[in-house]
Amino acid sequence: MNGRLFSVVGPSGAGKDTLIAGIAKASPQLHVVRRVITRPAEAGGEPFEAVDASEFERRLNIGAFVIDWQAHGLRYGIPAGLVDVLAGGQDAVVNLSRSKLAEAASRFARMHVLNVTARPEVLAARLGARGRETPEDIRSRLARAALPLPAGLPVTEIDNSGALSDALRAALATIAPEGAAVP
Repeated sequence: MNGRLFSVVGPSGAGKDTLIAGIAKASPQLHVVRRVITRPAEAGGEPFEAVDASEFERRLNIGAFVIDWQAHGLRYGIPAGLVDVLAGGQDAVVNLSRSKLAEAASRFARMHVLNVTARPEVLAARLGARGRETPEDIRSRLARAALPLPAGLPVTEIDNSGALSDALRAALATIAPEGAAVP
């Protein structure tokens, strides 16, 4: 049986990376996909593989990514090895672009979306605190926050405006191994 793919999506500042880190700690059997990004390694944020634009393009041309996209002046790639992880029956979690959900659903039959949200004022405060975006960037990201998800996908809505433990509990209830009791 193929593993399940949990695609974590949501606006910038919703706490996707923090939630994924909590999920990984609570569920060590889960494979956490490490994205390849054309962002300097010292930029911080999620654990990712930093590459320059030419290396990203080289990998893209040899089929090293199962899904890729551009956003906010960066390129993102999901390593093709994810296919083998899922084919081996292991569940996986990935931070994915909302714009790539339909494509991912067409490739991975057992995909479930964790749509992480937060109130606009929480998003704005988090974006400002991380210091990577200009005020104009923050306004642009907030405007994109309410974009709808493609219809027909299995989605769990997770409000991460408050305590991380509440959001983590909702995520873990969704990703619990099939047939397992959830505390």
